[in-house]
Amino acid sequence: AVILVFISITMSGVVENSDQNNIMMYCAACGVTAEVDDIKLQKCTACKSVPYCSIKCQQEHLPEHEETCKKRAAELRDEILFKQPESNHLGDCPICFLPLPIGPKKSTLMECCSTIVCGGCCHANL
Repeated sequence: AVILVFISITMSGVVENSDQNNIMMYCAACGVTAEVDDIKLQKCTACKSVPYCSIKCQQEHLPEHEETCKKRAAELRDEILFKQPESNHLGDCPICFLPLPIGPKKSTLMECCSTIVCGGCCHANL
């Protein structure tokens, strides 16, 4: 019987084995495999996606990795900066769209439209 195993290698240092659906990590610069060589790989500190076995390998691989690293690092920063705060059971303030505070003294019912707004928007509206 012939068993075919397809292995796809990506630029991020991940080998996917379609036969067993397991992922094997290797150094993007020198190709040292973490499982076989019993080495703990560290990911790139900027983009957090490409594994390296040492700082030397990371420095040697930098010219090839620099452009994609900067793009991925910018994406990670944008995700952190533009992440919306979690809403609570009271909903969001219809004026500033921030989650309404839970305390009853920190939000106000507007008599004109029967809408609850946060304390900051209530004071700014006076």
